[in-house]
Amino acid sequence: MEVVPMEVRVGDVELPGDLALPPRARGVVVFVESDDSPRRSRRERSVAEAMVNAGLGTLLVDLLTREEETRDRGGESAIAPRFDVPLLTRRVTGVVDELATAERTARLRVGLFGTGTAAAGALGAAAARPDRVSAVVCRSGRPDLASERLPAVRAPVLLIAGSDDEHLVRISRAAAESLHGAHRVHIVRGASHDFTEPGLLEHATGAALAWFRAYLPDEAEDPAAARHAADPGSRPVGAPGREDPRPTPGE
Repeated sequence: MEVVPMEVRVGDVELPGDLALPPRARGVVVFVESDDSPRRSRRERSVAEAMVNAGLGTLLVDLLTREEETRDRGGESAIAPRFDVPLLTRRVTGVVDELATAERTARLRVGLFGTGTAAAGALGAAAARPDRVSAVVCRSGRPDLASERLPAVRAPVLLIAGSDDEHLVRISRAAAESLHGAHRVHIVRGASHDFTEPGLLEHATGAALAWFRAYLPDEAEDPAAARHAADPGSRPVGAPGREDPRPTPGE
């Protein structure tokens, strides 16, 4: 699959991205991270490859410039850029707007896949662009940092956390109570914050992929069937790598 560079101008900065579109792509999923560049992450590239193989386009984009990354690591800013949620939200929103006008992607539905504090930026962008964002997945994200925007999110949201990261489990369940649209908390048993345990990153990827397939459906697919397949409640629970059997509040 060919990967082509895609520069996204947001304000006075250009954000580098890598765009991959399979034939007849059913939509495009934007990958955003706060702790690293998804373009330079082997893990995120493997997740993106799985989505491309399933017929989804992907855009791996850096939300911070190299200078901002340096300032972030050096503690030179009053607010580290990766914790500047309004900045991250503006950047993700700018990427969504660019996809709506770019020739290759203008016809495609958009999904957002965020980790860490960038997940808050993704949720903020979904609230700001309800007509353009069709689905959101947050893996080990910080939805609490977008708490004021959560009630305005209309796109279906999947919050994925590892069961061993009890802090993020609590955060995810609390955030779900503020979401008024379709949503689910997916707890992967035996997984830590970074999903480094054998097979569990792949499990989380499968859950994310099912969610995007459900809400970025192929024209030939039955949307109801796709959404049933994305429902974690329809699968066995209790074994490592399985989701938490408790229902998401509000569903």
